[in-house]
Amino acid sequence: MTSAQVDTEKGPEESEEGYERGLGSRQVQMIAIGGAIGVGLFLGAGANIAKAGPSLILMYALAGVIIFFIMRALGELLLYRPVSGSFAEYSREFLGPFFGYFTGWTYWLMWVVTGMAELTAAAIYVNYWFPSVPQWVTALVFLVILFGVNLISVKLFGELEFWFSMVKVTALIGMIVIGLGVLTFGFSSAGDTAAVSNLWAFDGFFPKGVGASLMTLQGVMFAYLAVELVGVTAGESEDPEKTLPKAINTLPWRIALFYVGALTVILCVVKWTEFAPGVSPFVAAFAKIGIPAGAAIVNFVVLTAALSSCNSGMYSTGRMLRNLADSGEAPAVFRKLSSTRTPALGIAVSVAFMGIGVILNYVVPEKAFGYVTSVAVAAGIWTWLMILVSHVLYRRAVDAGRLPASSFPAPGGAKCSYVAIAFLLFVTGLIVYDPDSRVCLYVMAGWAAALGIGWAVLKTRNPRIAERSPELDKVG
Repeated sequence: MTSAQVDTEKGPEESEEGYERGLGSRQVQMIAIGGAIGVGLFLGAGANIAKAGPSLILMYALAGVIIFFIMRALGELLLYRPVSGSFAEYSREFLGPFFGYFTGWTYWLMWVVTGMAELTAAAIYVNYWFPSVPQWVTALVFLVILFGVNLISVKLFGELEFWFSMVKVTALIGMIVIGLGVLTFGFSSAGDTAAVSNLWAFDGFFPKGVGASLMTLQGVMFAYLAVELVGVTAGESEDPEKTLPKAINTLPWRIALFYVGALTVILCVVKWTEFAPGVSPFVAAFAKIGIPAGAAIVNFVVLTAALSSCNSGMYSTGRMLRNLADSGEAPAVFRKLSSTRTPALGIAVSVAFMGIGVILNYVVPEKAFGYVTSVAVAAGIWTWLMILVSHVLYRRAVDAGRLPASSFPAPGGAKCSYVAIAFLLFVTGLIVYDPDSRVCLYVMAGWAAALGIGWAVLKTRNPRIAERSPELDKVG
């Protein structure tokens, strides 16, 4: 069967792009929840607490508000036109073909480098129980298993992601309940020192100053990466009109509970000065409370978070490569779907690059892990900016009567998108200021140059690729 046949011979359960609509409401909800809980919280919060103290809670809350603005902007676009690979599609429609090309490939890069980091992290977590097993062996096993899951069907991907997210959610709720119990009833070895006053009793709420707190926003934004994944599921959701708004509207309470709530409880139970970089604050808190096997339990939860992120990366990279191929911005062979209606070749190529990352992370110093994640943040900020700018331009087109209004309008119209754009530019400025993070901008500059050369080659081979279609000219 040809790729054209694959795309046009659609059954009742297929989307207009040929994908199987195999993601139900239960799975989309959990994918959205899981996207808001990752290794950035479970591990990254430790280093940020050491830098900012209790004020980190405020940074997560501030960033959470911005993330909600971004997701409501995306939600309005998704209900205007739900498509898989949405970020690249909207950039292409409202900003032009080059921006769609650049955004699609940059989002692909974000997930490939995130996959590299998460596979290595997962192997390190397994070493906690099996130190004699070589790290590269564990990483390779996880890579192969998740690759197989993504090839079989979108339903299996959704089911695996559902259970990964369930583990993370259950664990975090359990940690919050136990922490509240310690604060209320004073049990465990942490009961004597646990108090709400721990949030300000040790050099105040901003112990290192407001500037130091703001510098943690880079790490905080990394923790929120993947929350936009719900947009990639649009083409494979059974009922996007119903499931997507519900998933996006529950974001505020997820952020309030899992980030702000969990960190507030942890920092009340254990004073912030006892946390250190490189140690999960949740592991440290469980050790202080004295729960049997607490460290092992949290290690398992963090392992599921890493595998969940890698699983999501494989899912999204395959879809993004197919979207690029549909627009003539990647080899046409990536358009083909397998018999199970998955973009198998795109997934396979992405997995191959993730495999290179496993090797690199095995042979290079530990600092390379941080560099890889900083590149992911830079690519993520670009993706978020493209969502916001596309939303602003879409609202202009709606106000001018050139496009139909979405059934899920963002509160405040484009105003909140302008606020979020300013915030993301501010965080980019912080990255420029921080010498440890600045390296990611050099990588992104090289990436931009490579994509620029690629675009020039594409235009030479097919001049029409840089032209807007007539219906998109109306957006203007």
